[in-house]
Amino acid sequence: MRHTQLRSFHAVAQRMSFTVAARELGVSQPTITTQVKSLEQEFGVELFVRRGRRIELTETGDGLLDITRRLFADEKEAADYLNETRGLKTGHLRVGAVGPYHVTDMLAAFNARYPGIYVSVTVGNSRDTLRDLLDYRTDVAVLAHVDPDARLVAIPYRQHRVVVMCPIDHEFASRRSIRARDMEGQKLIVREAGSTTRRAFDQAMREKDVRPKVVMEIGSRESIREAVAKGIGLGVVSEMEFIPDPRIRALQVSDAEIYTYAHVVHLRERQNARLVRAFLAELSGLLAVSPGARSRRRPPATSRR
Repeated sequence: MRHTQLRSFHAVAQRMSFTVAARELGVSQPTITTQVKSLEQEFGVELFVRRGRRIELTETGDGLLDITRRLFADEKEAADYLNETRGLKTGHLRVGAVGPYHVTDMLAAFNARYPGIYVSVTVGNSRDTLRDLLDYRTDVAVLAHVDPDARLVAIPYRQHRVVVMCPIDHEFASRRSIRARDMEGQKLIVREAGSTTRRAFDQAMREKDVRPKVVMEIGSRESIREAVAKGIGLGVVSEMEFIPDPRIRALQVSDAEIYTYAHVVHLRERQNARLVRAFLAELSGLLAVSPGARSRRRPPATSRR
């Protein structure tokens, strides 16, 4: 068994595509196919099942993937360690985030301290961002909500008020704020069910026994903004993510505390990894400079350090 065979298998298993794996490793697809096939033949096992144009991991392949995830995470950590011995002048930090707004100041601080470290950021929904972290595809993640999980360490970072967006010709547009009861029966455009912004707003409305009328569900902040501007309904968004627009007003709900939160999350087993530690050190610096960044109204407890 050669290291190149395992690397080829790992790349294919991560992406479920021989073509994408070959492109990421910078080799030809026949090379990837040959290496995986030779690994299967050497041990008399089947790692993938071909179903037409799709491939799926066998039970054996799934078990091997668990091992190669740890193997290549350790390999990366070894490279990070050696890089740190020369002052962290090179390396690759992989960050996952549910949106660009929460993570930007962290990246700026880290880049100022370690300008030679290459940083890649993957933006996705909460489910995909957490999966990438658990699968060792990212080193740290910035998430709005984290369920308790012994594998994870979650550090509260920011809280942001949720505001209601309305078009400028709406009856609310002349107000400075609204009350929760004003949302009764109002047409509402919402994010997908897993959205933390939607979850926080829905909970606040239930607590006030208020029932807006959901007329549309859109999985994009930008698309919701456009729908609000066209008068389809009202929208809700984190205040930090609201982009000023002459067609739209953003109003706070004066009698309800509705917040979203940002947590920096990493795998407990990797808390001593060099780049993770360096990133967390910069995070601590940001929190020390701006102690109000931590939530004044803490969300339900997540994993503890």
